[in-house]
Amino acid sequence: MGMAAAEQQFHVLAVDDSLIDRKLIERLFRTSACQVTTVDSENKALEFLGLQEHEHNHPNPPCACPHNHQEVEVNLIITDYCMPGMTGYDLLKKIKESSSFRNIPVVIMSSENVPSRINRCLEEGAEEFFLKPVRLSDVNKLKPHMMKTKCKSFHEPEKIVTKENQESSEIEKVPSEQSQPQPKIELDSIEQIQQIQQSQGNNNKRKSIEEGLSPERTRPRYSGLTTV
Repeated sequence: MGMAAAEQQFHVLAVDDSLIDRKLIERLFRTSACQVTTVDSENKALEFLGLQEHEHNHPNPPCACPHNHQEVEVNLIITDYCMPGMTGYDLLKKIKESSSFRNIPVVIMSSENVPSRINRCLEEGAEEFFLKPVRLSDVNKLKPHMMKTKCKSFHEPEKIVTKENQESSEIEKVPSEQSQPQPKIELDSIEQIQQIQQSQGNNNKRKSIEEGLSPERTRPRYSGLTTV
């Protein structure tokens, strides 16, 4: 159940003008426990993503507004190459030109095996190019590409924690003794200052005498030798 729930989070946008092909793609991805949204044209795909295609004679064409679709997360786009009005290659270019959706994996499928067409799509940024009919084995190849969209490093750079950074952060958490605020001693007269200085001098003198009379200092040890 846990694995199925994790895979269910993948959302696939399938674009094809053929109803039969759309049903086939939807069935294959649902078999892999993915959520599938199907549209019959590239323009509807752009509209779904918030990248509407506007006509040139529009008086004031509004800008693309992908922020209106923030609640919709797409982990993969699979599109047919031969489409009326706009090809799958054109949709691929628009996706890769978008700053909001350029990282979404795009897969092209076609019933025609044209090497120049395949190479052009792969060079433009397509993850895969499948020949129709698409099989379940082809869909399984796409899972690593969809997993990339779920990684945290895919949306923002991952903060690398090295040993040096960890040690420095621990040092920052523990304030040093030098940074500790020293207690303030308020003195009312010069006599108190002299008394404190004299007391400190006596303590230092007593400490040096005790260290000078330490048995370890006055009695040197020689291993294996006898002093006369």
